[in-house]
Amino acid sequence: MQRYFIYLSYDGTNYNGWQIQPNGVTVQEKLIDALCLMLQEKVEVMGAGRTDAKVHASSMVAHFDTEKVNLDTQLLVHKLNCFLPRDVAVHKVVKVKQDAHVRFSATARTYHYNITFKKSPFNRDYAWRISQKPDLDLMNQAAEKLFLYSDFTSFSKVHSAAKTNICTIKEAYWEAIDENNWRFTIKADRFLRNMVRAIVGTLLDVGYKKISVADFCNIVENKNRCDAGASVPGHGLFLVNVEYPLDLFIEKE
Repeated sequence: MQRYFIYLSYDGTNYNGWQIQPNGVTVQEKLIDALCLMLQEKVEVMGAGRTDAKVHASSMVAHFDTEKVNLDTQLLVHKLNCFLPRDVAVHKVVKVKQDAHVRFSATARTYHYNITFKKSPFNRDYAWRISQKPDLDLMNQAAEKLFLYSDFTSFSKVHSAAKTNICTIKEAYWEAIDENNWRFTIKADRFLRNMVRAIVGTLLDVGYKKISVADFCNIVENKNRCDAGASVPGHGLFLVNVEYPLDLFIEKE
């Protein structure tokens, strides 16, 4: 058997998330169906993470094992893209070592959350529209405090199956892309269920001066999801990068 990493992107608008569910169409389901058809064998697919309903990915990574040890990966990419729906695209397939794991071998993941202040028919599914601008500087002051902590229970989905709520934040900042569009970038070694959306919602509370930066720190320290802000809608969230050690790859990535 040979393991491969597959890099793909998808528009999550029409999906109930990445992971297969008994009720609802998922991206994982579509990818498995396509791979089984193209490889003519039963294939299991593991993703680097599980994005929720309506959440997008400009760079998701998955792995699969196949009996075909010398795949023509460029041809496979072409065939997959011919079969997959228009809102899912495969970019490359790369041969990796057998112990490479798309989830546990990842060293960092990066998400973007987009907000907009102007109605547009072209970004309604890719940015959360809000009417009033928050204080960008205050939100960045609060975001910097995330580096002081490692336990993010306050931003974790209640009754999550995660064995630990410890994460290492590597980047966290807001930026104005233009007058009407802002973006939050956050990078960490791992993320908890619903973590990014809960952090964004709480940072917006700081930006609207509902809570102070000191209050934000207290929320993290209290380790209680009920103290944090509301989770923002999924459609503004994008998984944009997953990083791995280079020595996992047999072929050049």
